[in-house]
Amino acid sequence: MASSIATLGSRLVARGGVPSIATRSFAAAAGEQKKPEKTSYGNLKDEDRIFTNLYGRHDFRLKGALARGDWYKTKDIITKGSKWILNEISTSGLRGRGGAGFPSGMKWGFMNKPFDGRPKYLVVNADEGEPGTCKDREIMRHDPHKLIEGCLIAGVAMGARAAYIYIRGEFYNEAVILQEAIHEAYKAGYLGKDCLGTGYNFDVFVHRGAGAYICGEETALIESIEGKQGKPRLKPPFPADIGVFGCPTTVTNVETVAVAPTICRRGGEWFAGFGRERNRGTKLFCISGHVNNPCTVEEEMSIPLKDLIERHCGGVIGGWDNLLAIIPGGSSVPLLPKNICDDVLMDFDALVQAKSGLGTAAVIVMNKQSDIVKCIARLSLFYKHESCGQCTPCREGCDWLNKAMWRFVKGKAQPSEIDMVWELTKQIEGHTICALGDAAAWPVQGLIRHFRPELEKRMAEYKKLEAASGAKQQIVG
Repeated sequence: MASSIATLGSRLVARGGVPSIATRSFAAAAGEQKKPEKTSYGNLKDEDRIFTNLYGRHDFRLKGALARGDWYKTKDIITKGSKWILNEISTSGLRGRGGAGFPSGMKWGFMNKPFDGRPKYLVVNADEGEPGTCKDREIMRHDPHKLIEGCLIAGVAMGARAAYIYIRGEFYNEAVILQEAIHEAYKAGYLGKDCLGTGYNFDVFVHRGAGAYICGEETALIESIEGKQGKPRLKPPFPADIGVFGCPTTVTNVETVAVAPTICRRGGEWFAGFGRERNRGTKLFCISGHVNNPCTVEEEMSIPLKDLIERHCGGVIGGWDNLLAIIPGGSSVPLLPKNICDDVLMDFDALVQAKSGLGTAAVIVMNKQSDIVKCIARLSLFYKHESCGQCTPCREGCDWLNKAMWRFVKGKAQPSEIDMVWELTKQIEGHTICALGDAAAWPVQGLIRHFRPELEKRMAEYKKLEAASGAKQQIVG
């Protein structure tokens, strides 16, 4: 769900309908055989990491960024032109890192239409409001020049006049650091008129939001930039036709843009060498909850979930056998019980097959000391609070879900209500302008799918207590 809300693309991912990624064939006309597919994933080497200052151990300013290889041969990349950049991004197999997972080369290519007099814009979604997600803020406060350079290269690929980085209002420090880095880039001649002496003009602006989760949806974000209420637009028209200020616009995620320069420098084939087919590259995973060492880490796509947690987080508190469930992609995707977590891979296709989703790759771990029903009820409260109220199924449905879930926490319900709540989630899912309705429905669906016995147990216990209390009152009476 974007860094915040996955848009229409997330629904396509969940239903297995994302178009296949255009990748370069290894089987050349000369009869070269295709490379065998890898069978093991993970344990990314340091030399293959894109984000080399993820933990802020080095200087975030331009001098430090240049020492780490940022802005290297950027002029050469720009002069190679839009088609070359788009080809490398398509070859890399990069899919959107904000939740939807739409092929980036294809999405950026939508902007390459004949000039009709309107300027084109790149909008970077830095409104990271998804509970459990904390990857983009690490990029902005520790590696801001990677994002700025990525904006320039993505802008060239799209023929964009400027980039607007829409940053979450609560990220004050990140916004200050990002603005400072932008000033450095302007002073060095990397941005503005005649960028790097290439004759290309490109500006970057930081726009601070006001803390609304709904503004993570791309069209609500555009509305907010224009000074209106952050409410999603009906589509079509899509932003690539009519976006910010009525001009062609592409809205994309911070991480997606930030990896573009490295892909162009090292080649799309290099990036495509990581992960499984249709799930290529490296990815930032942010792991929180009941682990010994919560962290954000860059790893290879398709790494096993168990390996990710054991290798980088010191394992689950109380050991792997103490694991209850994991939400693998931020609060908006269904949870997975331990038996599925044992061997599931962390990529788009594997998690869709497990009836969940990669989302933003925000892994939320819950061990057996968690009240799983209360955890999901808390998420229902969040979505009720953040719904913009524009669509009736979401406005009313999120409120009903919230009330039902808090009764389920106590067991103050009938077993038949479980099926009623399931039907309610189905009436919300897919019936709204944006995907916030889906995001509210999926966590509850995951709970019912995998933990229905726990719900029924609570209801039986509450019924017994109620019966005992009634009998006690009769005796006293």
